[in-house]
Amino acid sequence: MTSTAKQGRFVRLAEAGRAPILFTLDGEPLQGQKGDTVLSAILLSRKTLGHADLGDRQRAGFCLMGACQDCWVWQADGTRLQTCVRQLEPGMALLSGPPENWLLPLEPAT
Repeated sequence: MTSTAKQGRFVRLAEAGRAPILFTLDGEPLQGQKGDTVLSAILLSRKTLGHADLGDRQRAGFCLMGACQDCWVWQADGTRLQTCVRQLEPGMALLSGPPENWLLPLEPAT
């Protein structure tokens, strides 16, 4: 990442030489490294993952091992993923909240 990048919640202290992986969160281009979880890649650039599903509080993961359910984000296709247990993949398009068309009514069967 460039020196103009904002400081995230996490700071990378070791293993800084792994291959870079580009992805987006809410349309913002971000960069992680091969072997990062989605959670660590996001929190190296941002302070939080987004808002909690219920209420206004900000979320940033809690247990970091898949138990607390506080680290979910959305993929651009409308599916969700748990960031602390998922490896970062090149080109991931992630959203901190549901996509706009997520709950559109289903068309009636013909």
